[in-house]
Amino acid sequence: MDLRSLRYFIAVVEAGSLSRAAGSLYIAQPALTAQIKKLESELGAQLLERSHAGVTPTQAGVLLYQDARRLLSDAVAMRERFRRLPDGLEGSVTIAVPFLLSSLLMGPLLAHLKDTHPRIRVFVLDDLSLMVRKAMLDRRADIGLLVDTPQVEGLACRPFAHESMYFCGHDPDGRVHALLQTPPPAGSGARPDIDFAVAAAQPLVLQSRRYSIRQQVEDAASRRGTPLNIVHEHDSARVIRSLYACGAGFTFTPACAMGDTPAMGPDWLVARVVNPQMTRMYTLATAPDRDRDPGGSGVLHAVLQTLAEVTQRLVATGRWDAEIADASPSP
Repeated sequence: MDLRSLRYFIAVVEAGSLSRAAGSLYIAQPALTAQIKKLESELGAQLLERSHAGVTPTQAGVLLYQDARRLLSDAVAMRERFRRLPDGLEGSVTIAVPFLLSSLLMGPLLAHLKDTHPRIRVFVLDDLSLMVRKAMLDRRADIGLLVDTPQVEGLACRPFAHESMYFCGHDPDGRVHALLQTPPPAGSGARPDIDFAVAAAQPLVLQSRRYSIRQQVEDAASRRGTPLNIVHEHDSARVIRSLYACGAGFTFTPACAMGDTPAMGPDWLVARVVNPQMTRMYTLATAPDRDRDPGGSGVLHAVLQTLAEVTQRLVATGRWDAEIADASPSP
């Protein structure tokens, strides 16, 4: 006896006809009749009275019908109880990430985790690169993506990725375009190069020296002995964006932020900075007491693994012009 046979028997009793029950169950009537006869044989009792008007349950059939209804109801309730049990990993992780990288990386990461680990809750702290480092040292975050910081005392650090820096802005008269190095072949999708000294001489829109991109530009200028032609300096990223978008000057931006600076017309110029080639390095940092996920839940490991997979996909599909280090979780 199994639940399917009982379900068939209930359908027959409620339909009052083998043929009608067979139709509602989408099985052939001879197969249904065989199931009922098998059930009668197993119980050693006649369950149905057959007549030209259909079938009616015998006294034994009525008892079986009542018991079968309760059994099937209990089976459904049991399945629901198990379905509501926690399924998969459950826990929370806080990630600290520079705000320029956040718009590229966090959406795909959170969406993928929602599909693969729906019971893992991820909290994101997106801030200046300096504040990302502070959040990790203050233990307010479990995972951090540090900018141009290979090692930090008190944190477990390993290389994550590095990306090129680009020079962009409106060039309505084509003057800067004429100064670019040999452009890549048409249709290749690659960006042209611009010598740092040429870029530094253009009217620049930059944030103040406490920001990592400005510090990197200052370092490159010092190495080349090249002055910077800064015409606007503001801390607000939105103000900087508004200035270069309206043609007030050019700026330097990492590859991860290129999606936030889409082509703004035919005179929009984007070029990779070389001589020196400016790159932005990311380090994956975790707190030593969580790096091995001592709680045994595997939540941190799952988030780190998903972060590596999403990053690889972004790079492989060309959404992020970067090179990936081995950022897979430690065994």
